[in-house]
Amino acid sequence: MAHRQLVLLLAALVTGMLALSFAAEPLYNTFCRVTGFGGTTRVAEAAPDRVVDRAVDIRFDANTSGVPIRFRPLQTSHEIRLGEHGLAFYEATNTSDQPVSLIASYNVTPHKAGPYFNKLECFCFEERIIGPGETKKLPVVFFVSPDLDDRRLLEDVGTITLSYTFFHYEDWQGATKEASLD
Repeated sequence: MAHRQLVLLLAALVTGMLALSFAAEPLYNTFCRVTGFGGTTRVAEAAPDRVVDRAVDIRFDANTSGVPIRFRPLQTSHEIRLGEHGLAFYEATNTSDQPVSLIASYNVTPHKAGPYFNKLECFCFEERIIGPGETKKLPVVFFVSPDLDDRRLLEDVGTITLSYTFFHYEDWQGATKEASLD
């Protein structure tokens, strides 16, 4: 009887570990979005009430993962003062003969700047469908919190790179559903 209980316990442990391995990436992404860990930016409801003289250079990066899209930033960089609004545009062109359903993930480097980089509006907040051969301009409205200037460990941050990667929406949605089922 004791051997049977041990086998059942080990089987449950293996099953639980397998379930957690499937949920790890979506759970990690959620954790990063909430905390800013790993360079994940924050979503802001409103702009800060102060702007400081310190400026940072924002650089823009665009990537794709298995999607038939040509994706690029329309500007390479933009200098803004901390607390000031920035506006950038990306461009996505569907190079296939079928509509493509997309979602973008994002982060910033250096990672320690993630909790201070805030988006007010972004094409990455929801699914995008781009028709065959269609090109869309995609805006992002952002600011870097003036609180960055108050942190001694962030004095060396003069450049922040904002990076996006487009994925098939169905792949992303499937990973999210698997995580919520576990």
